Formats: sequence, structure tokens, C-alpha cells
Amino acid sequence: MPKVLIITYYWPPCGGSSVLRWLKFTKYLREFGWEPVIYTPSNPEPQEYDPSLVQEIPPGVETITSPIREPYRLYKMLIGKKRHDHLGVALMSDKKHGIISKISLWIRSNFFIPDPRRGWVRPSVTLLSAYLKNHPVDAIITTGPPHSMHLIGLGLKSKHDLKWIADFRDPWTNIDFYKDLPMTRFADHIQKKLESTVLKRADHIITVSPGMTLDFVTMGVSNITTITNGYDIEPAGAPDTTNSNENFILLHLGSLPRSRNPIKLWQVLSQLVQEYERIASILEIRLIGQVDISVLESIRNHGLLKNVVHLPYMAHHQTFSQLTSASALLLCINNTPNAQGILTNKFFEYLSARRPILAIGPEDGDASAILTETGAGRIFGYEDSNELKGYVLGLFELYSQHNLNMNSRHIEKYSRFNLTRELAELLNKVTA
Repeated sequence: MPKVLIITYYWPPCGGSSVLRWLKFTKYLREFGWEPVIYTPSNPEPQEYDPSLVQEIPPGVETITSPIREPYRLYKMLIGKKRHDHLGVALMSDKKHGIISKISLWIRSNFFIPDPRRGWVRPSVTLLSAYLKNHPVDAIITTGPPHSMHLIGLGLKSKHDLKWIADFRDPWTNIDFYKDLPMTRFADHIQKKLESTVLKRADHIITVSPGMTLDFVTMGVSNITTITNGYDIEPAGAPDTTNSNENFILLHLGSLPRSRNPIKLWQVLSQLVQEYERIASILEIRLIGQVDISVLESIRNHGLLKNVVHLPYMAHHQTFSQLTSASALLLCINNTPNAQGILTNKFFEYLSARRPILAIGPEDGDASAILTETGAGRIFGYEDSNELKGYVLGLFELYSQHNLNMNSRHIEKYSRFNLTRELAELLNKVTA
């Protein structure tokens, strides 16, 4: 069986959506004739921990680890925090940033290029080069962010005759918050030069959305494929179709920063609560994960705080029951220039839950196209309110009729199993 070395910063027991993509590919690769080998830090600094994901690693998969030194530990000591926020979440937040945070952000933007995991690149290239001499593989895959992982691939490519695929879960210099980084012109030049070098030297590029693929094509990339995120095989037993909850639960899963704040939705819900006594009594806005203070302020200003249930991060195996027991699922897409190409992991898990999806985002984007293709819900523009109000009223009517289950079409193509088949076919093509 041919082997593929997968270089990823995020791996169980780390939690969060960054882990799931390559954990799930690893779970099914053997069924399509490829043996995965994992390289990951022995002491990463993740946003969340989810030890339950360790159980999904296939038995016998070789995992190579090495220690990584990161500046985050020193940063947390300086500001007295137990954890660090994802850079994009922190930048798109209304939280006040103290002088230490501002200085550390400037240092991070200008000295840790492309990111603070840069120091792991050289020792990783040395370690893996020695490994490959006695344990050859047929291909390597790097997945970013952090995009330092791609620099490891670049280093190995220059030393070994092997095929290299670079997987982009998020853009590099085209990501939402890149323009907000306090970079000098020189730092910006280095970032873009590194990105260009990776795109040119990799044998193939993978992205997670057609929009992101189009962005790279405009940069001159031709050897590129879109393999989206997806959902895992549904558990035995059909989802609850009766929706017998006492409350109408509008559920949002995952972080909700300022850039995803659905202000028009809060306005609509506020109107409905004032106009319909029953809606006021049964509406529950359930938010699972980090919620920015600006979002909570919007909810409070619209008189909806009493309708909110805010729960902390949940282990992945616990989230499916939350999705299937909800009345409707709220998807908020960043109100940023590259919003058309955003397809989050959460979106596909929403599809598998077969509950109506209420999305706020670009009506001409990739998420909108899939909602239309599958009939799994509706998307409304950031400033839409009239049609949005009618749709929400319709959801409450379906709830009253115990008829909120969605017979979504064509979602099987987004199962992790079928997506792994696409990955294996790409590996076969690249290494032929």
C-alpha cells in the first residue's frame, strides 16, 4: 500500500474544526489504498482539547511527533491568560486590547513570518529528512493554517524526490484579517513571497471551496483541486423528526466573532417576540462556543438576552445530538471581502443533521449554491430583513406542525467517506 506523510499542526487530543478535516481523511484513507503517516507536534498550543477524538484515529497509524517551542506560552504568562485566542477571532473582536497585546501583535506580524510556528520548520525538515531515508513515502501533504506547515513541505521537496500536495483550509494573504495585521511593507513582501513560492513549488494545491480555488487561479495556480470539508457517516438511527422540544431552539455552533454578528436577524427576532406572545415564550437562541462581546451587546440591545442560552465549547461527539434536536440551525458567514468562498466544517455537519438551515451571508457565495443544490435551507443577505422575517415565521409554523425535518438532496457527495475517495484519486493522479 502506498504511503502518504501528512504534516499537520492540529491532531487529537486537540479539539476544534481544524483537527477534523485530516483526522477524517486518515480514518478512511486505507479503504482507498493509501496508508497515512502523521507528523504533528508533541506539545501543541490548541484553542481547545477534545480527547474523545483520539478514539477516531485508526489502529496502527504511525504518528511521528517532535516538540515545538512557541511564543504563546510566554505571551499567556505576560497577560495572565490560560489560553490564547485564534488570531482572526481576536482581531475581529470588540475586546479592548492592552498595550502588551498590541506590542505582541506587532511582533507576531513582523518577526514570526508566516506565523509563530515558524521555529518548528527547520528541526522538522531535519527530522523528517532522516526519517524518509529509511522510511520512504510516495507523497507528502501539508495542511495550513498555520502556513508554516507548508514551509516544512517546501524544505522536504527541495531535499527529496517526492510529490507534495499543499492543502489550504483557509487562505494565506487573502484571509479576512490579513489587512488588519500591523505589518511593515517588508513583512508583507515576505509573506507574499513565501506564499507564491509554496504555490509554485507544490505539485498540487487543494482548497476547501470553489471561491478559494478561484482566488488561487487568479494568482496563476493551475494545478489545483477543490475538496470541501464534509460530514462523517451519520450515526445509526434517524434524527428525531417530531421536534418535541418545549422551546423553538435556534442553534449556532462554534465561535461567533464580530464579523459574523447577524444584526438583522436580531432585529427580526426582536420584532417577532414583541408581536407574538407565543414566540416570546418559546424562542431559545442557543449559542455553543465563543461569542464576542459585540454579539452579546447586540442581543441585549434588541431585548433578546432572556431568550439566550450560552454553552461553552463542546466535545465533537456531543454536538451531533445538539444539532439534530434543534429546531433550526443558524449559519453566520463573515461579513468580509472573501465571504463568497467561505465553507466551514460546521456547514456540512448542519447538512447531515437535516434541520432547516437559516444562513446569513452572501447570496451569491459557495454556501448559497450548496443550499440551493441540496434544498437544506435559505440564505439571506447581511441587510435583508423583510424576506428573512417571513422565512422565520414559516419555521415557527413548521415547528407548530412538528414538521421541521429536512429531506435534503444530494448531500452524500459531502460525506467524509466520499471526499476521501476524491483525495485518494488525486493522490493516485499526482503520484502516477
